[in-house]
Amino acid sequence: MIEPNPLNEKLKGYKLILGSASPRRKMFLEEMGLDFEVMPKSIEEVYPEELQGEKISRFLAELKATPFKGELKKNEIVLTSDTVVWYKGMSLAKASNKKEAFDMLRTLSGDWHEVITSVCLTTPTIQKTVSATTWVKLMDFTDEEIEHYIDMCKPFDKAGAYGIQEWIGMVGISKIKGPYTNVVGLPTHLVYKTLMDMVS
Repeated sequence: MIEPNPLNEKLKGYKLILGSASPRRKMFLEEMGLDFEVMPKSIEEVYPEELQGEKISRFLAELKATPFKGELKKNEIVLTSDTVVWYKGMSLAKASNKKEAFDMLRTLSGDWHEVITSVCLTTPTIQKTVSATTWVKLMDFTDEEIEHYIDMCKPFDKAGAYGIQEWIGMVGISKIKGPYTNVVGLPTHLVYKTLMDMVS
């Protein structure tokens, strides 16, 4: 007999809501064995220009929780999240076309960058935001390799114009320092610990 999931046991009587349409974040919560409902709400992802690095992802993760405020019930917890690719003082957001994606990957090629993900957990009375940083080094790609990846995977919904779980991650990650799941889009170890702390 398999023992029940410790976090699911703690969450009995609560309703966990994923406030995101990201299939990767949904997949991670499923793989963690959690019961949850997907309820994304659209919001314009704009942040003050002076923010840098982790402050950007924290601001946006908390901003994504604002549409839920005022409608959450006592036993509901909403999870919102944002990922930033940070390189030499620049935030590389989602590419809107092939040229932007190519330019981003050419910039990151052969060097280290930071992937910062913030997770905001919100109830009617509490809001906790936690962040994780992972350092990733990409190999030095040829133009043909970058173009092949973009044509094959069309990574226009991903910060930095790449997904580590896709072809580019299989062949082109030379080093990584920090949690892998954080680069995909959700630092699952922090989600687990923070939820455990909130409902204990």
